[in-house]
Amino acid sequence: MNQKIFEGIEQPKLEWAHDWLSTAKRSYINGQWIDSGSHTIDSINPANGKIIGSFYCTTKEDVDSAVQAAREALSNPEWKNMSRKQRGRVLRKISELIAEHHAELATLETLDNGKLYTEAYNDDVQEAHDLFEYYAGWTDKFYGENNPVEGDFLSVTTRDPIGVCGQIVPFNFPIQMAVLKMAPALAMGNTVILKPADKTSFSAIRLFEIIDEAKLLPKGVINLILGDGQVGAYISQHMNIDKLSFTGSTKIGKQLLHDSADSNLKPVTLELGGKSPNIIFEDVTNLEGAIERSFYGLFTHKGEKCSSPTRLFVQNAIYNTVVEKIADYAKNYQCGDPFDPNSKQGAQISKEHMESILSYIESGKEQGARIVAGGERDLTGTNAEGYFVQPTIFADVDNNMKIAQEEIFGPVLCIIPFDTEENVIKMANDTIYGLAAGLWTGDTSRAHRVANQLDAGMVFVNKYGCYDFASPFGGVKQSGWGKEYAIHSLSAFTKTRAIWFAY
Repeated sequence: MNQKIFEGIEQPKLEWAHDWLSTAKRSYINGQWIDSGSHTIDSINPANGKIIGSFYCTTKEDVDSAVQAAREALSNPEWKNMSRKQRGRVLRKISELIAEHHAELATLETLDNGKLYTEAYNDDVQEAHDLFEYYAGWTDKFYGENNPVEGDFLSVTTRDPIGVCGQIVPFNFPIQMAVLKMAPALAMGNTVILKPADKTSFSAIRLFEIIDEAKLLPKGVINLILGDGQVGAYISQHMNIDKLSFTGSTKIGKQLLHDSADSNLKPVTLELGGKSPNIIFEDVTNLEGAIERSFYGLFTHKGEKCSSPTRLFVQNAIYNTVVEKIADYAKNYQCGDPFDPNSKQGAQISKEHMESILSYIESGKEQGARIVAGGERDLTGTNAEGYFVQPTIFADVDNNMKIAQEEIFGPVLCIIPFDTEENVIKMANDTIYGLAAGLWTGDTSRAHRVANQLDAGMVFVNKYGCYDFASPFGGVKQSGWGKEYAIHSLSAFTKTRAIWFAY
């Protein structure tokens, strides 16, 4: 156990976590931890390649049982007739419980995912707490409408729970993504079937334990399904699931759309991949700040973020300065034990993913991009036991290169020179993705002009990566369907009914 002390936050609960992980975990269906499963799946600590625990993979029959339980809970008066105020109190209590178990959840997240403990604690778990608190406030504030129709009629619109919600979350922000889907669904009175990523299931398991121990929800309202991609397919193909929400790769997102079409045409919300452009114009007011933010916007959480600014476009007059200074950031960014306060970058999620990142790096080298920092697996000291990749900076990248067009999902930045505003807008939009984009300029007219031409769901001007629960998150093109956060998540988990009254 690492004895170094983190300042300003609770210390990791490593001894507790290893004890908790000593038994294989099970799925949670209809208010019970089920004694079922076809086989166990091991979870690997990315920082040292060692097994930290295991869980039972659910069967198709288990998924059917979860769907039935969720369906019955929808009509259970204890849930269906729960007042909106009481529903809000339940969500606030869950938020409080997350805060009480903050260090436990952050420790599990770090062991399972490989990210820094400070990232898990300050970002993932904190946001999980804040999301339940935020959506607790929405339970009695999401109204229907009075429709201004012609004639002697009163037409009103109601908003009702959409029903049984299948929710599949990714490995990069396991508990935050789980809560982002659960909280608004529950706020609107739905029931939930959550499937975490098979590489990072433990924080969700612990969250369900905490909720179960508090006896806050009727049986069947929330259900936890553990397993691999096949189990996810059981959910997406199920005829009695009313809504599917997925965050993950574009490839899997496309498959889920086929699954919906081939089953019951359930509505699908997709938050998928990205290859986000980040543009620094020569008239930027604070060049040092732009460089610093552009670096940390990508390399925190070891680059495993869909909205990362992975393509950095820099105008020719300041190009060499930016390349030199951002390379210095990378050279001083230390990979290491996620529980060491001195570490700056954790381990990639798996050996396979690390190898995929390294293969992209080799592709960049082969296609003529210039390495100015990193470019290799980090084998320093005990890092050799884990899946660490050096923070890597490519300069002189052509926008048509593989590393500039495909999502790497790791600590790799592509720097691309440009001359004119028109030229960079064209290159920035030349991608199948459209999640986020950023630009840095001291010219207000240029800021408005360029922002309105970037084909992305979110555009950040003079500070890349501004996120708030009150602002929608989501992309266009092959970055996804629909939005999350704010009222948009609530809309996604409701169905609309128009009712007409004749006078």
